[in-house]
Amino acid sequence: MSQNTGWDLLDASHEALRTTVGNVPAEAWGRPTPCSQWNVTQVLQHAAGDQIGYAAFLTGEPGPDENPFAPSGTLAGEPLAVVENAIERSAKAWAGVDRQAAEVSVPMPPNKMTPALGAGACALDAAVHAWDIAVATGQPSPLTPELAAGLLPVARQTAEIVRGFAYADALEPQPGDDEVAQLLRYLGRDPHWTPTA
Repeated sequence: MSQNTGWDLLDASHEALRTTVGNVPAEAWGRPTPCSQWNVTQVLQHAAGDQIGYAAFLTGEPGPDENPFAPSGTLAGEPLAVVENAIERSAKAWAGVDRQAAEVSVPMPPNKMTPALGAGACALDAAVHAWDIAVATGQPSPLTPELAAGLLPVARQTAEIVRGFAYADALEPQPGDDEVAQLLRYLGRDPHWTPTA
């Protein structure tokens, strides 16, 4: 279990990712995901690599072993161990951040953010990829309305600069969308996505 970072949004998102990965059925790692080019294993690699990337930018320690945006599909260990290591590194780095600092280094453009926004961006990454893995493997959504409501302002401040790279174009809001659907549509995800295979 990772240490508490003191950033509630990040702690909740880390827990969502950890729990989701821990509940993936053994036969599900090759299934398609909302990230159309990647299967479940590759989304896990990407999510873990991103968490390690945040830790590396904050502390100067080594980054991920492979490019998170070109995941190989081959894990270097058991899935839960891979994600636990990544979350632990991220949590330790964020726990050491000076909340009064004007800015911190992050892997997401423009590579400098206030501590609160940076922690939020890291949380957004973990939580949304937890959702990707959950819906691909028949699990309940790890995104609660409360968590999504906290992440939506972060998404609105960070997503536009990486549209077409990290996030697809936003989808049109629909009547009756709750906070979860609003967040997912803003990030270019269909909240009703299901596997096609």
